[in-house]
Amino acid sequence: MRRTIVLNNMGRFLLLEENSLEQLLEKISEKLKKDKFDHQAAADLLNICRETMKTNKPMALRYALGLAEHCEGIVPLLAKSDLENARKFLELHKNTLHFCAKDDFDSYLQYLEWNRDPENRFYLPRREILRVLVQDLQDLADRRIVFLGISCPPRVGKSTLCIMFLSWMMGRNPLKANLMTGYSDTITESFYKELLLIISDPTVYNFGLVFPESPLVRTSAKNENIELLAKSRFPTFTARSITGSMTGSVEVGEGGVFYSDDLVEGVEEALSPARLEKKYELYLNQAKDRRKDGSLELMVGTRWNVLDPLGRVAEQYRDNPLYRFRVIPALDELDESNFQYKFGVGFSTAYYHDMRASIDEATWWAKYMGKPYVREGLLYDDKSLRRFYELPDGDPDAILSICDTKDRGTDYAFLPVVYQYGQDFYVEDCVVDKGLPEIVEPRLVSMLCEHRVHLCRFESNSAGGRIADKIQEGVKERGGRTHITKRYTTANKETKIIVNAPWVKSRCLFKNESEYAKGGDYARMMMFLTTYTMDGKNPHDDVPDGLAMLAEYAQSLTGSKVEAFERPF
Repeated sequence: MRRTIVLNNMGRFLLLEENSLEQLLEKISEKLKKDKFDHQAAADLLNICRETMKTNKPMALRYALGLAEHCEGIVPLLAKSDLENARKFLELHKNTLHFCAKDDFDSYLQYLEWNRDPENRFYLPRREILRVLVQDLQDLADRRIVFLGISCPPRVGKSTLCIMFLSWMMGRNPLKANLMTGYSDTITESFYKELLLIISDPTVYNFGLVFPESPLVRTSAKNENIELLAKSRFPTFTARSITGSMTGSVEVGEGGVFYSDDLVEGVEEALSPARLEKKYELYLNQAKDRRKDGSLELMVGTRWNVLDPLGRVAEQYRDNPLYRFRVIPALDELDESNFQYKFGVGFSTAYYHDMRASIDEATWWAKYMGKPYVREGLLYDDKSLRRFYELPDGDPDAILSICDTKDRGTDYAFLPVVYQYGQDFYVEDCVVDKGLPEIVEPRLVSMLCEHRVHLCRFESNSAGGRIADKIQEGVKERGGRTHITKRYTTANKETKIIVNAPWVKSRCLFKNESEYAKGGDYARMMMFLTTYTMDGKNPHDDVPDGLAMLAEYAQSLTGSKVEAFERPF
């Protein structure tokens, strides 16, 4: 059995078997619970944690973090009656945070600014509220997730918190390359300066005490580079604007962080689908392709538009548990501020109420509440759509569908299923999928058979006619009853979408948002519908185009009674 030597605060040597360390930690913890003011027991606990760290880091951290929390609560109590003991516990709190700082981000943040007056620190006044983001960042560092998206109101400290996170990651892995990007050189320069200050100013920050093995060896204001421990082809930190050249200057490998902040410059860019598409392409080709396997990604930004880079990533990885998207709105469900920090550095409920009354509603929801929008030029906004929770009682008059097909391009196949009751058409289900034909086509067959659709029209442009034949054959093999027809159209797409919009708004009903909040095809359909704008090129117009096709199909059936019939095969 391995043995270890532990030196306690009294100078006594204890000869312990390794497996008895946890028993000793638990014994001292129990003693401290009975006498919470026993400084000697608390100091012994930290010493045993130091020894335990050599063989069992998780256990050592668990007890040390509990000790830090204990010291934090004890100091204010003792300050009223036993100032000398209060000072001892305050020093022990500091030492415990130092012990945990390399592995626990919350401890690092507290110890980093320990030398500053409490009211002048960044993290301490904001800790209670930003703790959820700190845990998110801890999970990112621990690889419980590989992507973290953050959206909060302006000036609440999200960017500063992420800069501190980057300094922590750099200290832990000084030879790993990290990249930060934003919409302009001005923003990347400010990040470079703030990060350099954290690392290089020992009078303000304790970075050097936490990471003495990660010294600063070289910086470049021109190239916005910071190198720790050793000079390397790819520096520990590089900042570049999203439009700047990154080729050959940075490569974020395993253990490194790719951090983007404010890729969309503002509302003017957010309102232009063409500019957003270009920005997303820049993000993919200029920045994201600098990542290698094993790297982590952190993205911060205002949710101006569902088509901005953060929105596109959220849509693509909606169901991936390794991707997390954290939104903290300005006001909570009781209409009170979420950012009422200590020492008066936050934002009051009255402040946010005044801001809400001073700006337009769309900007308020996007910038302060984290709900994206496309403002001017919307053809379908949420308020213009009819909603339903459940289908009406009784059998529908007809169950109809249309299909806007795709081949192997980047468009989406779109097939909605609508239940007709009188003059109303309830959009009950749909397929919105840009996958390969061999994946999408079986889904179309299943959708038609599952809902026992009576009639379906396929647009026969391009490959649509061939796909319609394959789907009809698939329905026949499954024993379905859907009769598929084909129609070739030469109408201008944008014109068709616009002229049929009034019919869609007045006759179609869509599920209430709570019914599809978890994502999936229905959520994707509603996103594409409610973000279609008449002010420019739309990256995805398949859904409004398909609903226009549905409008024309349904109206072509007017005057004829639609009845269910036995399948003719």
